[in-house]
Order: sequence, then structure tokens, then C-alpha cells
Amino acid sequence: MTTVESADTTTVPDEIGRQIVLPEGHSDDAKLYEAYRWLRENQPLGQARVEGYDPLWLVSKHADLMEIERQPEIFSAGGGENKGSHNPILTNQAGDEFTKTLTGGSLRILDALPYLDPPEHTTIKDVAFDWFRPANLKKWEDRIRETARESVARLVSGKQDLDAVHEFAVFFPLHVIMSLFGVPVEDEPRMMALTQDLFGVADPDAKRADIETLSPDAAAQQWAAAIADFYAYFDVLVESRRAEPRDDLATLIAVAKDASGEYFPKTFAYGWFVAIATAGHDTTASTLAGCLQQLAARPDILERVQGDLSLVPHLVNEALRIVSPVKQFTRVALSDYELRGRTIKAGDRLMLLFQSGNRDAEVFDNPDTFDIDRRPNKQIAFGYGPHMCIGQHLAKLEMKVMLEELLPTLRRIEVTGDPKMIQTNFVGGLRRLPVHLTFA
Repeated sequence: MTTVESADTTTVPDEIGRQIVLPEGHSDDAKLYEAYRWLRENQPLGQARVEGYDPLWLVSKHADLMEIERQPEIFSAGGGENKGSHNPILTNQAGDEFTKTLTGGSLRILDALPYLDPPEHTTIKDVAFDWFRPANLKKWEDRIRETARESVARLVSGKQDLDAVHEFAVFFPLHVIMSLFGVPVEDEPRMMALTQDLFGVADPDAKRADIETLSPDAAAQQWAAAIADFYAYFDVLVESRRAEPRDDLATLIAVAKDASGEYFPKTFAYGWFVAIATAGHDTTASTLAGCLQQLAARPDILERVQGDLSLVPHLVNEALRIVSPVKQFTRVALSDYELRGRTIKAGDRLMLLFQSGNRDAEVFDNPDTFDIDRRPNKQIAFGYGPHMCIGQHLAKLEMKVMLEELLPTLRRIEVTGDPKMIQTNFVGGLRRLPVHLTFA
């Protein structure tokens, strides 16, 4: 990317802002990471003014991301006391206006953790927080490992030339989270399709046939339509679990009650279910596919880990850092705040660039190099502070178990065609990774 000068000391160059803010800018990861690097070195906290979007402070440095995320009372996800006045998931102005038409003026289209602020966020997070603790997840490890072994056995007995994303990486985490959740296996394809609808709102390859793709609010329309489809499915699930409780995560959430002893409104159960049914597998699949891509480029690391599987957790952490499947969330300042010599005004929006933070040379030596010897590895792929991903321990466990089962079966991974990234500025990674696998 050509080095450019900004018109003033606050606004970032237009080509940098567009590369980072627009979904299509994320289809070319080389240019995207070069834009992140330019920001960190030249304008680590600057405003992007992209046509059709609200002005956004682009937060590119690891330390700044942590400073913001540890202070939800200043940097709000949902708007603070004025609930629903802010959308933590970046949408263009037309999309936000469309959402308001569906909700009576609110931007909170989901009663899910990303949209909530403390203390409401804390209350809802506590519903399932203990379930996601490592001590509880330990009892599921044998079940997860058996699923991994079955997945690897199918891979080894199948063809050697395949798309590592759609013919391998996506299925294992989907089946794990759905089985732990309590969704029957015959409904997993539906969950996969709805996840693609939700996270692929800006990707031409994932557009729904019932959405007018040229409309400025097309992405918001598809987001809302996918949520409505999820709601229709999950309403049946909530009623079923309340009538006949089971030993699964869906029951835990469906029967949760508030301080008065009443069930939480169904919309909070829907919010949990949508988050688990989408981010609960899509981010893990993206990281797993990205890890295979890195191992194809670094056969020395593949051989080394095969010889010492105790290195797998370090491999997982570095894959999370290098992929960072959750690209960003946005926050709104509830009061004026000084950061990196800039005055952020109350009402200003900030775009938290986790992918950029995970390539910050002040924190990571040779940040663009895949290095499993980073100690400590301060990756923030799961965020930081109160909004740190509640499912991080499950995701790490899934990837650890899968790689422990998969890597001993491989002699070599070769990328045989051009990888393709999902066109999204929110959550995603590789859409396609053609490979040839040589088995041991």
C-alpha cells in the first residue's frame, strides 16, 4: 500500500479508512494488514470518515484496545443508560435506520451479550458463565475427542485434494457446539446455513435470494432476516426445554430466572442461542482453517509439533493471534476521554481493531511471523475486559483436541490454489482453502 498523508492530524487517509471500514476491504487480507500497519505506525488513533458510515475512531494499538475495553462505564457497547442507542456491530447508516424501523427506534436487535452493558451484561452473562469454566468443560473433553477422531477418520479415508474450509474445518466445531447445546444432528445444516446468512451479510457469495443486494441497507436486511429465522427455530427449543428439561446447555439457558424468580424474557434466551449457534463454531472453524494454512507454509512447525504434542496449546494461541476471526466491535464514548493525545468526545464512536492489535510490534516481535515460541502470547483474539468472549475456553479446547488428533495423521499440507477470504468487516476468515493432504 502506498504511503499517504492525511489532510489533518485527526482524519485518516480515505484509502486507509475505506480499506478497514468497508467489508470489501477485508477480502484482500494483504492490503488490509498493510492498512493496519500504516495506522499503527502513522496514526494509531485517527478518525475514518467513510461515506455512508458514521465517523469512527480507528483504534489500532494493543494497549489502547485494552484500555478501552476495561472501561465499559466510559466506552459503551449498547449506549449506557440510553439502551439501544448504539450498535456495537458496525453497520452503515442506512442499515442502522432500517434496524430502527423494525425495533421502534432501537439499534438493539438482539438481547445478546455484545449489545449489553453492565450491570445488565453481568446478569445475563452469569446465566451460563459457570458452564463455560474450564473445570466444567473438562467433563466434556472425552466426548469432544471422540468427535474429533471421527472427523479425522473421515478425512483420512477420503480424498486428498479438498477445500480445507468447507470440506473439513467447519464441520467439527459445528457438531461439537450443537451436540453440547442440545440441537439434533439433523438440524445442523440449518444452523450452518443461518450462520452463513448472519456473518456473510456483506459477502456476495452468501447473499440470500430474498434480499435486494443493491439496496444500501441490504446487509442489515439479511442480518434481521437471519435473526428472525433463528428466533422461529429457537422459540420451539425454549418451549421444549421449559416443558421437558434436559442435561444440556439449551436447558440451562431456557430455564434461567431473574431475581424475582421469573423466567427471563424469551428474547434473552434467543440472544444466547444465536450467539452460541453462530460465533460458537464459526470463529473456531476460521481459526482452524487459518492454522492449517500457516502449517502448509511452515512445514518445519508442523514437523516440530508432531514430534511434541505438548506444543499444541502454543500453536492454538498463535493461530488465534494470526487469524483473529473477530475483526472488530464498536463502542460509543459516554463522556469525554483523553487517549493517545486525542480528545474523544462524548457520543463519538470507536472501531476496535482486534486484528491490528494482535499485530502490534510493541507487543509482538516480528508480528507478521507465525511463531509458536511466543512467551507470553498476549493475543486478544477473544477481546478483553467484561466483554471478553465467554466461550474462549471451549474454543481453545476444541482446537487443542482436534490438532492433537489431526496432526499425527499428516505428512504434508500443500495449498494448491488461491485462498479466498470472506468479505466481511465483522467475523470471518477463509472462505476457501484448496489443499492437497499427504497422510502419514
